[in-house]
Amino acid sequence: MSDSPASRLELLRFLERVQVGDLERTRGWIAAEEQRLAAEAARLPPAPPPDWELELDLSRRPSVVHVGGCTMGGKGFRTRSLTRDAALRALGVDRIPACPYCSPDTALGVLD
Repeated sequence: MSDSPASRLELLRFLERVQVGDLERTRGWIAAEEQRLAAEAARLPPAPPPDWELELDLSRRPSVVHVGGCTMGGKGFRTRSLTRDAALRALGVDRIPACPYCSPDTALGVLD
């Protein structure tokens, strides 16, 4: 091919077709991986909630103790799982308030 403008344009159009094909192939791989991950997630049962949870405030300080799975508690990064002993300590020694909706103090048998 000569170095004429028309042949240069043909080369650029060819390059475009190759890149579009690569992009379509990559998008197909992404879609297949998304489907595989969704199918895998559907097969796995959800993890059970912990028995006790500690809600953190926006400063990441302990704010409320909950029974595991309480819907009034913080979500995601704002909760920490607790063992029974840690929940008892949080309520008794650390004086962190109990959730008024799920009443972990009652469930733990803590008396005021």
